[in-house]
Amino acid sequence: MGYVKLGNTGMDVSKLCLGTMGFGDPNSGFHEWVLEEKESLPVVKKALDMGINFFDTANIYSYGASEKILGKALNTYAKRDEIVVATKAYMKMKQAPNSGGLSRKALFYQIDQSLERLNMDYVDLYIIHRWDYNTPIEETMEALHDIVKSGRARYIGASAMYAWQFAKAQAVAEKNGWTKFVSMQNHLNLLYREEEREMLPLCEDQGIAVTPYSPLAAGRLTRDWEATTKRFLTDSTAKSKYDGTEVQDKVIVQRVAEIAENHGVLRAQVALAWLLQKEAVIAPIIGATKESHLLDALPAINLALATDEIAYLEEPYIPHQVVGAI
Repeated sequence: MGYVKLGNTGMDVSKLCLGTMGFGDPNSGFHEWVLEEKESLPVVKKALDMGINFFDTANIYSYGASEKILGKALNTYAKRDEIVVATKAYMKMKQAPNSGGLSRKALFYQIDQSLERLNMDYVDLYIIHRWDYNTPIEETMEALHDIVKSGRARYIGASAMYAWQFAKAQAVAEKNGWTKFVSMQNHLNLLYREEEREMLPLCEDQGIAVTPYSPLAAGRLTRDWEATTKRFLTDSTAKSKYDGTEVQDKVIVQRVAEIAENHGVLRAQVALAWLLQKEAVIAPIIGATKESHLLDALPAINLALATDEIAYLEEPYIPHQVVGAI
């Protein structure tokens, strides 16, 4: 496993991050395809054994169950000073006032709840899950700054917003001497490349670490289009992202398969290698629900795609409707 600095920080993270949305409670009302604790713990253990030290979760994942499972695994198998733990806040945790959003009240409460579920004193990276249109960004950035200064988070990051919003947040923080974001977790893969227009150039210019989610397009880049899994059949979020562009996306998936065959590697490795050749991309977030998913992904960090191969993969893409930022 290789390690890189997280953007402008001095913190070392593995070139692959284990995303834990797939760990939780299938009866929580979040996603029915998630793994429960017994099946989740060996995946985290395998990630640690492989050298992965970067783990991503969120309060909304199975309404806290993902944080509990990840915390139990890391507290059992890892040394806290060697690992990097990220969690997020914004989504409503229940149908009640102040149970979501990025107000000072909500953020202070949610960071304490996340730490309790993780059974940790701090998180390394605290991420705002979306842009809050109902809270002044000044209130959010000052609250995040105070959370960092209180020791409950080491750094802050952002996820899934427009580039102008991210730039505005950074400017507000700089103007007031508050903590700035060091990472951007955005939707980016061979089937969805709208982030290349504004967000990626901004992050490259500012030295912001990009940690893309859904790097394999919810598995669509790893198998024949006709193949199905339980997640493929039941994940309504993924369906909303990709089903509307099926015709054009099939061509890209086929080209991934061709290049994988030429290299004698798995399709997942080609899709991840394409991401890793981008300057701003530090660590794609792998939503592994099997140990084999991690083993399949690992060789990607050493797979170099030729310029003509990258062009061949990218050529069929046409503009997509923006999803994630809204």
